[in-house]
Amino acid sequence: MSVPPSPELTGRTAGAPAPAGAATDEAMLAELGYKQELHRGMSGFSNFAVSFSIISVLAGCITSYAIAMNAGGPIAISIGWPLVGAFVLLVSLAMAEICSVYPTAGGLYFWAGRLARRNKRVWAWYVGWFNFLGEVAVTAAIDYGAAVTWMALLSLVTGIEVTAVSTFVAFLVIIALHGLLNTFGVNLVKLLSNVSAWWHLVGVAVIVAVLAFVPDQHQSLSWTFFHFENRTGWDAPFYAFLIGLLMAQYTYTGFDASAHVAEETINASTEAPKGLVRSVWVSILAGWVLLVAVTAAIQDYDAALGTDIGLPPAQIFIDAAGRSLGIFLLFIAAVAQFFCGMASVTANSRMSYAFSRDNALPGSRWWSQVNPRTGTPTNSIWLCVVCSVVLTAPALVSTTAYLAVTSIAVIGLYIAYVVPVFLRRTNPEFRPGVWNLGRWSAPIGWVAVVWVGFIVVLFMLPPASPITVNTFNYAPIAVLAVLVFSTVTWFVGGRVHFMRDVPKGHDTKPASEIFG
Repeated sequence: MSVPPSPELTGRTAGAPAPAGAATDEAMLAELGYKQELHRGMSGFSNFAVSFSIISVLAGCITSYAIAMNAGGPIAISIGWPLVGAFVLLVSLAMAEICSVYPTAGGLYFWAGRLARRNKRVWAWYVGWFNFLGEVAVTAAIDYGAAVTWMALLSLVTGIEVTAVSTFVAFLVIIALHGLLNTFGVNLVKLLSNVSAWWHLVGVAVIVAVLAFVPDQHQSLSWTFFHFENRTGWDAPFYAFLIGLLMAQYTYTGFDASAHVAEETINASTEAPKGLVRSVWVSILAGWVLLVAVTAAIQDYDAALGTDIGLPPAQIFIDAAGRSLGIFLLFIAAVAQFFCGMASVTANSRMSYAFSRDNALPGSRWWSQVNPRTGTPTNSIWLCVVCSVVLTAPALVSTTAYLAVTSIAVIGLYIAYVVPVFLRRTNPEFRPGVWNLGRWSAPIGWVAVVWVGFIVVLFMLPPASPITVNTFNYAPIAVLAVLVFSTVTWFVGGRVHFMRDVPKGHDTKPASEIFG
C-alpha cells in the first residue's frame, strides 16, 4: 500500500511528489553512504520478477510437496498455503516499509545497523551473517532441488539411472550456468527474470488447465481441502498439521531479493518495496491455484507418495494426465526451477557484495569489486556459487547430511527478515518513507514479529517419530552453528574491521558514520 510521502533522506518536504529517475536514486544512495557502482537499469517489474522467481511456486511447491503429504495431507496443502501466505504477506509489508527508506543492496543487515539504538555494528553483523549463510543455503537447496527434478525428468525420458553422483553432477552444471548467466550482466539477468515471471504464471495456468480437464476423475472438494493425513509417527493431529506448514513456509523465502537489487532498480524507494510485497501476494494466488489443482488430481495417494521417481507431484502428473503429458508438465516445473536458481544467485551475490564493501567477509576487497564492463559484482557471484557447492557436497554421501546443512535456509533467513522489523518497532525515531503502512504499521509489524518467532520454534521441533539419524531435525544445530560462527568471527576480526577498515572507493562518507 502507498500513502502520501513523508520527509526523507533526500530532503523532500512532506506532500511533495516522489521524484523518479536514476539520478535521484544515486543521490539517495549517496546520502545513505554509498557510491552508485552497480548498473541501475531494472524496472519495477524486473525487481518484482527476481523475488517472484526465487519464491517460485513451481519450485518450492513441487519439491517440498511430500512434506505436507506426510504431515497433514490435503488440509495442510490447500488450507495451510493461504494461511501461511497471509502471515508472510504481513512480514513482507513490514520489511517493505523499511526498504523504502533504506534501498541498498545490503538490505537486512544495513536496516538493522541503521535502526538499532545501540550496538549498531553488532546487530548488523549478526543479521548479515544469518542473511548471507541463509541465502547460500537457499541457493544450494534450490539448485540441488532443480537437479533432482531434472534427473527425474531425464530418467523418465531416457531411462538414465539416477544416483547421488549423477544428481550432484547435474547440480554442478546447473549452478555453473547460473554463475555464467549472472556474470554476463544485469541486462541479461533482467531479461531472463522477466521471462521467468511470465513462465511461472503461464506455466501454472497450463498445469492447472491440464489437471482440470484431462483426468477422468478428481477428488471431491471436501477431500481436497479438508482430508487429513498423519504419517509423521506422532499421535498429535494438530502438531502434524503444523509441521506440514513447512512446505509453504519453505517456498515463501527469498523475497528479500527485491531489496538486494534495489541499487540496480530505477525509482528504488518505491519500486523495491512494491516488488517485495507484490512477489508474495502473486505467489499466494498462483501457488494456491496450483496446489489445489495438483491435490484434486491425485489418483492414488500412496502410490504418489512412494513413487520411484522420487517426486510425488511428477507421479501425480503422470497418473492424472498420462505419461507424455505428465512429462511435459514436469518439464514446465523443471525450467521454472532453473530460473529460480538463477535469481537466487543474483540476490545472493548482491548481498555478499554489499556485505564485503563494509568489510564483513574474509577477502572483502576482492568480493566487493564491480566489473566495470558489466556493472555486476563478478567475483561475488562466483563466491556464492562456490559456497553453495561446498554446502551441497555432503549430498554425495548422505541426503540427510545435506538437509542438515541447508536447514538454515528457512529459519536463518526469517530470523534475518524479522530482526530489522523488531528494531523498527522499538525505534521511535524511524521516519517512514514514500512507501509506508500508515496507521497499520504497528499492528502489521508486531504480528510479523510474533509469527516469525512462532515458526522459528515450530521448525526446530522434531518432524517425525521415532527420532533417528534420518528423521532428526538439524535446524537447531544449524542455527547454533551460525550464532557460534558469527560470535567467534566478530571477536576475532569483525569488531575491528567491520564498518571501519573498509575497502576504498565504495563510500560517500566515512564508514564509521554510515550507521549514524
